[in-house]
Amino acid sequence: MAREYVLYTDESIKTGLYFGNFYGGALLRSSDFDAVNAELRAIAIEENLTGEIKWQKVTAQYLKKYIRLVDAFFDLMRDKRVKVRIMFTQARYVPTGLGAYQREHAYHLLYYQFLKHAFGFKYANRGGAPIRLRIYVDKLPDTREKNAAFKARVAELERSPPFRESNILVPVDQIAEVDSKKHIVLQCLDVLIGAIQFRLNNRHLEKPEGSRTRGARTIAKGKLYKHINRRICELHPKFNIGITTGIPGGDADRFKEPYRHWLFVPKSARVDATQVKPKKR
Repeated sequence: MAREYVLYTDESIKTGLYFGNFYGGALLRSSDFDAVNAELRAIAIEENLTGEIKWQKVTAQYLKKYIRLVDAFFDLMRDKRVKVRIMFTQARYVPTGLGAYQREHAYHLLYYQFLKHAFGFKYANRGGAPIRLRIYVDKLPDTREKNAAFKARVAELERSPPFRESNILVPVDQIAEVDSKKHIVLQCLDVLIGAIQFRLNNRHLEKPEGSRTRGARTIAKGKLYKHINRRICELHPKFNIGITTGIPGGDADRFKEPYRHWLFVPKSARVDATQVKPKKR
């Protein structure tokens, strides 16, 4: 019987002030699936987080509750029971030479690249017995026809060199759209993606119109981001959230490391010199 991994995936804003097209994934072994979900759900219940847990719901009142849940999620990464990857694009790199099909299907094409490369599956299982990949995608915001074509193409990944080299199977009937309200791993992933896009787009500096100070919710989100960044730096000292994570241990790091970022830069792109992010504050 083939071993199995479960891959949860989600996406966030398409365009931001400096960064956009955020895609995220959380990978865990099927053998850990029930325990991981039970542990996270138990904390949510203890903290009375009965509704859906989302970055957009972070407030000063809920900050400590979210921090506790985030800590549990990072503990799972530290213990190598969950791996997280986040991919995004930068506005200063403007794609060139795109055809009509690429422009129309940009969302799915980027999603496909994320699934194919972000977790370094090429280095996961060289020469090993088959691994089956079960993919749970948060509900896709497109037509049924486009989504069906996307799932079919994802299933074809098992014939791509990176997946063949690691003997990874992607049965099309194991690619499912799911409701994030029923999957706490997806909810934790949403919080992480939200925090990263919040900081990369300088939303921690936003002030309500006519106000000289930031709002209480923005301050709370800024504090949660800082806590998340500290937890990332425990895994990767001096981590830079806005660039592709390095591979000091070689290519195998792309799969084995618990947490990584990928700044996706189109092969053909021009640099927009006006898209310069202010110095860190």
